[in-house]
Amino acid sequence: MKYLYDIDGLRAIAIIFVLAFYGGLTVFPSGFIGVDMFFVISGFLITSVIINSMKNNDFSFFGFYRRRLWRLQPALIAIVLGFVE
Repeated sequence: MKYLYDIDGLRAIAIIFVLAFYGGLTVFPSGFIGVDMFFVISGFLITSVIINSMKNNDFSFFGFYRRRLWRLQPALIAIVLGFVE
């Protein structure tokens, strides 16, 4: 899958919405717009990866979840180490 530069722009807009909400700006009635945008972007990207690998007859649930866990591993380690004193 080629890199989609438009997704970076959408991510930036989502971050601006979240920061504006937590910064106290009440332009929008809720700060969940940015979070919702992230969910939609993630769903789009994950679905694209699955569809492309299915087209290439290369999809497996084990491989899919292994890549997801590998990607989330640094955040998990940071959280676990943050709770250990």
